[in-house]
Amino acid sequence: MFNALELKIPPLALVFLFGALMWLVSAYSMFTIVLPWRSVFAVIFYTGGSAIVLAGVLTFRRMKTTVNPLTPEATTTMVTSGIYRFTRNPMYLGFLLILIGWAIDLSNLLAFVCLPLFVWYMNRFQILPEERALSTKFSEAFTRYKCSVRRWV
Repeated sequence: MFNALELKIPPLALVFLFGALMWLVSAYSMFTIVLPWRSVFAVIFYTGGSAIVLAGVLTFRRMKTTVNPLTPEATTTMVTSGIYRFTRNPMYLGFLLILIGWAIDLSNLLAFVCLPLFVWYMNRFQILPEERALSTKFSEAFTRYKCSVRRWV
């Protein structure tokens, strides 16, 4: 049953869905918190997350491989350079940082509770299927890469 959700929702759409969920739980919750300098910290996370996403996309483009996360089997090259030396999933890491910025902006504890749910969903329904496809396609090279570079950070 759960396998039917694998690779079905584009990660960018998930960011918007989780962002909307975070706004919704914040709007109807009494768990508002005071975060000094919240706008400054939110902008730092927005900017950092966007830069990491962009670095991941540009590295994929430079290597001439697909950036479509719904078809990992269409990958033509295993990318291990650039930002991929530090994280196997920079675009997803960047999306998480953007959502952290949004949680800071909303200043509500329930918004922060949504963040681990995003990570869980991405791990289970996006990253694990991608890793299976890459393991099939690049076998030992991908196994070595997985051992040397962490999934998130």
